[in-house]
Amino acid sequence: MKAHTKETQDTMTPKKALEYLIEGNGRFQNNLKANRNLLQQVNETAEGQFPFATILSCIDSRVSAELVFDQGLGDIFSIRIAGNFVNEDILGSMEFACKLAGTKLLVVLGHTACGAIKGACDHARLGNLTALINKIEPAVDAVKEPKEDALRNSKNMDFVNQVAEKNVMMTIDNIRSSSEVLVEMENKGEIKIVGGMYDIKTGEVKFY
Repeated sequence: MKAHTKETQDTMTPKKALEYLIEGNGRFQNNLKANRNLLQQVNETAEGQFPFATILSCIDSRVSAELVFDQGLGDIFSIRIAGNFVNEDILGSMEFACKLAGTKLLVVLGHTACGAIKGACDHARLGNLTALINKIEPAVDAVKEPKEDALRNSKNMDFVNQVAEKNVMMTIDNIRSSSEVLVEMENKGEIKIVGGMYDIKTGEVKFY
């Protein structure tokens, strides 16, 4: 499989880009990697890159976007931060990726049993991590059930995963409310913004 070129990127649509990721995740789940020569892709991308998707995911060592979607060099922009939330710098990176570099799909990818989400559920406080946790805690507050404080913590994995899903959706809302560039592109049909959850037990990504 060759690296994407300007020509293949130009023929890509948001719908087709999403299908590519779904197909890639299917290969990953079945341990069927696409036949690609990474060293050849190094040479093919030496003069430029033409990715088709931008993926915001967590730093979790089990959730590498390139691996779980079976993509090669030059295929996707990968933005990673604990808790997969956005700030001004990440929004700027997304705007570059979509508006200037031509990606057609923007994915916010959460995952089950997320450590950053667990920290937010427990209102953890530790050095600079405190500021990061503060950015995720609104998702904790947005999940209304269960109401009992004893069940609203990292020991309740169902609650943790509900917060992770809510965090993905709130991150998408933040992208749309904070980036005129991206929301204009979405309204014109030039890009699609979607959320997804990766299951660390099965390797499956479920898109919303």
